[in-house]
Amino acid sequence: MTSDIAVKICGLKTPEAVGAAVDAGARYVGFNFFAKSPRSVSIEQAADLGALVPVGVAKVALVVDVDNATLDAITAGSMPDIIQLHGHETPARVTEVKARYGLPVMKVVGISGPDDLAVLDAHLGVADQILVDAKAPKGADLPGGNGLTFDWTLMQGRRWPLPWMLAGGLRPENVAAAIKATGTRQVDVSSGVETAPGVKDAELMAAFCAAAHSA
Repeated sequence: MTSDIAVKICGLKTPEAVGAAVDAGARYVGFNFFAKSPRSVSIEQAADLGALVPVGVAKVALVVDVDNATLDAITAGSMPDIIQLHGHETPARVTEVKARYGLPVMKVVGISGPDDLAVLDAHLGVADQILVDAKAPKGADLPGGNGLTFDWTLMQGRRWPLPWMLAGGLRPENVAAAIKATGTRQVDVSSGVETAPGVKDAELMAAFCAAAHSA
């Protein structure tokens, strides 16, 4: 099935999960380098998994507030196509990462209310893509992958001069509604296609992609 909705499946840890994500029609696959996450992989694991990803599917390296030495190792070892900054990185840091590695940068912005849109706007001139996620609760161990949604009406009628992606609590049952509510052309899922934290399910990934593509 062809569709102009692009799906990103994040937090892949096994060859089987990578294969199922690609077979389902994902256009982006994400590898998580945040050690506290149940979805985290080592650089060596990501390199092995990345070798299974066909041309035309983008490999995304998810990092959280890392230093240059860590990013040097990740980019050299796993050869991502896109760097996803999922922490408190400033616009200046986004600019620095882009210049240092020559790779597109996807900046994640957590949203819980209208005031958070100002943070999104601050990154429009520097990031290559924006990933709009539900803001993590105070004290949460993970910046994302918490299975939480936010008020999608905050995104209605908004247009930005760069591609953006919707995340936050998306599942096969609600992704079509989320696309219709926000007008997004890209969606990201992690916990919504798992049977346990970090355990991806091939049937759920297929169902999610099918629902997104039919929206």
